Amino acid sequence: MRGSGFREHMREGHHRGGRHRGMEGAPQRGAKTFRRGKAISFLEMLHVKRATIKQQLEQPEFQSIQQILVGELKAIDMVIQEFSQLFDIQEDETNDSLQEEDNAHETNK
Repeated sequence: MRGSGFREHMREGHHRGGRHRGMEGAPQRGAKTFRRGKAISFLEMLHVKRATIKQQLEQPEFQSIQQILVGELKAIDMVIQEFSQLFDIQEDETNDSLQEEDNAHETNK
């Protein structure tokens, strides 16, 4: 039979990754800390796609599919809004990140 040491080991959450499942009083990581940079990058990519669709709306060669583009624009606006709310990303966070990238590109030139 197994000794009491094994039971203590199991109870403390060291077996099968218990520590990673929020045991031992560790706080759960949320959107504020876990891969926030990637979430902001994805949101910036959505903004670029939105700008592209908006630009296509103004071009005469896309006149025949204007209603489709309007629908896509509404859909991407909804995704941007829901994503921003889900990850609690403020508009100034994405603007700051874009400005930092622009400054880095200008420095490299």
